[in-house]
Amino acid sequence: MEMTGVVFRHGDSLVARDLAGEKVIIPVRGKVGDLGSIYTLNAVANDVWNLLDGKRRLCDVVNQLQQEYEVDPQTLSTDIQNLIRDLHQEGLIVTASASGACE
Repeated sequence: MEMTGVVFRHGDSLVARDLAGEKVIIPVRGKVGDLGSIYTLNAVANDVWNLLDGKRRLCDVVNQLQQEYEVDPQTLSTDIQNLIRDLHQEGLIVTASASGACE
């Protein structure tokens, strides 16, 4: 699946908090936090998370972070797409829309 033009947002059934420079995410199932499925994101993954606002295409997220980090653009794009796949597979993010191709 080509993901660069896709817009993602956080899932509805979770609680996310910043803690010591990391993001802690707890899925909520049946109105109760699923403490057996706590996720933590490091500082870079937290930056990605914060940009997944349901408005930005994935390529916009990559471009934004490219300005903040000194890393090869292809490496950054690949790493972010891998993170997105993992977050999506775990149900922490959902597809908001597909806005079209990126430049």
